[in-house]
Amino acid sequence: METALEPDTSLPFYRVHHAHWTKLRHDLHANPELRFEETRTADVVARELASLGYEPVRGLGQTGVVASLPGADPSRGIVLRADLDALPIQEANTFSHASCSSGLMHACGHDGHTVMLLGAARVLKSLPQLPGSVHFVFQPGEEGGAGARKMIDDGLFVRFPTEAVFGMHNWPGLPAGEFGLRTGPIMAAGSRFRITVTGKGAHAAQPHLGLDPIPLACSMVLQCQTIAARHKDPVDPGVISVCMVHAGDTDNVIPESAELRGTIRTLSSTLQQQLQRDIQTMCEGLAAAYGASVHVEYFQYYPATVNTPAETALCDAVLRDTFGDARVHANVPPNMTSEDFGFMLEERPGTYVLIGNAKPDCAPAGLHHPTYDFNDDILPVGVRYWVELAQRYFRG
Repeated sequence: METALEPDTSLPFYRVHHAHWTKLRHDLHANPELRFEETRTADVVARELASLGYEPVRGLGQTGVVASLPGADPSRGIVLRADLDALPIQEANTFSHASCSSGLMHACGHDGHTVMLLGAARVLKSLPQLPGSVHFVFQPGEEGGAGARKMIDDGLFVRFPTEAVFGMHNWPGLPAGEFGLRTGPIMAAGSRFRITVTGKGAHAAQPHLGLDPIPLACSMVLQCQTIAARHKDPVDPGVISVCMVHAGDTDNVIPESAELRGTIRTLSSTLQQQLQRDIQTMCEGLAAAYGASVHVEYFQYYPATVNTPAETALCDAVLRDTFGDARVHANVPPNMTSEDFGFMLEERPGTYVLIGNAKPDCAPAGLHHPTYDFNDDILPVGVRYWVELAQRYFRG
């Protein structure tokens, strides 16, 4: 029986290069690197690009790599973006290309994203010159490092004139080779928080001589849920999760302080800021009533990933014309995970699409799971999407 992917791999350049792309992906998977430590990964990317005749630019966002395919009009350009970094997760897979670095693994498919973009750079280089330039952006630090923001601050869009930006992420919830997209927010805004409650330590048998921060911290956890349920429009998605609680080191001493850590996720950057203010106000009010002090800080902020209408319509048309209507899922539900491609979409119009990663008759491991692996069958599918998109963007 033919699979849905066979028509894509029948094209000559896919037949020739699929094995090379798979080998390259396995090498990256076996040698994962954390955010802003992607030195070896950047070396591999730069070597591959140089072998194809590109002149890679390195150092944007510390370890980023950019290569441009010049168009007839150098003032016009688009960005195709992939991410480079791995995660601090111990891999549980035992196949030959499993991580060689203890405690690190490519559990989100960035190795596959990188190779699909390298494949597109190869194919587009072999085709006639386009009216505008294609900038292949290999971004570091997506996993909590806001690498997209750092590349922008380092002059990405100044050095590489850009009209629109496009991103793609594999998705285990979709069958391999199928695509999902939507106009508007597709990934949530996100920020992490740390709440430090300070009271006064005492012996557990003499609580009246101290000021116990633990009950106050517990009240703050409960009130965070009230904020999520009662301080916003119920049809405007928002999630507040307290994911870490720490207080004390022994069972007979009231500690001096307690710490809460967690995340806020919304589909609106405006709501994200509102919930941050609400948490701050709630914590300060409770602490004042209790006679304690509190410090609230927010970090690792990512904006919502918001697809713009015209660019999303273009991507939808490209996907349908290339792969057929049955393999395209428009208006997929937005996801409450965050993605720093949102920083690029704040600066330029563009679209972020999902490419299915799930193998037939096999329950896929989710992203960030220790048994996750990218599906090599979709490498040529992703390459073809990038190639068709770049051509269609400039040629209409």
